[in-house]
Amino acid sequence: MEVEVVRTRITLACTECKQRNYNTTKDKKAHPDRMETKKYCRFCRTHTLHKETK
Repeated sequence: MEVEVVRTRITLACTECKQRNYNTTKDKKAHPDRMETKKYCRFCRTHTLHKETK
């Protein structure tokens, strides 16, 4: 029996300058809500909160 892993591609955008900086994947079953993480924004030149966009 083969187990299918469902991972969705998402884009992370900076909350300060609204630039879309990162592309990544996430498991929709384990994390159904929107992802938030602190990452480096090269436009702001600092670590800021990045949120998942559509």
